[in-house]
Amino acid sequence: MKAAWVLLATAAAIAIQTTLDRWLAAGAVDLVLVVVVYNALASERVTGLLTGSFAGLVQDVLSGGVLGMAGLSKTVVGYLAGIVGTQFIVTHSASRFVVFFLATVLNAVIFMGLYELLGLRHFGAPLAAVAVQGVGNAVVGVLVFKVIELLPGAVERRRAARSGFRR
Repeated sequence: MKAAWVLLATAAAIAIQTTLDRWLAAGAVDLVLVVVVYNALASERVTGLLTGSFAGLVQDVLSGGVLGMAGLSKTVVGYLAGIVGTQFIVTHSASRFVVFFLATVLNAVIFMGLYELLGLRHFGAPLAAVAVQGVGNAVVGVLVFKVIELLPGAVERRRAARSGFRR
């Protein structure tokens, strides 16, 4: 059941992202990364890793770039966000904001670093663009958490799923 929600959330994120890119500045928010980090924080590292792998590879296929670049970067970010979610208390908006921001920076470093290392593309100095995307992702990620927590029984279901999964 959880896999179906991950597939649905990833598909929705990609559809919304491609629609919003027409009106927003390109790259202002990476909704696919928000889905990956949300699932990693809400579940654990294995879920984050699998979500990152799937979402990144789908993004690679649809972008027409080198297959595996976004897949690898989102896999690493999903896994590390899952570790952060299980090792630290990430329940307040400020801590979630920091996790989403740092996840965005790490994703950009890995993604751009791989392209630079392989000599396939040069990005110049994208610090401002990465910072803007980091803030955008963090704001959207915190809002997603808030909206989902407003749903009746959402927190209890998440706690039950986590405790049942670890047994």
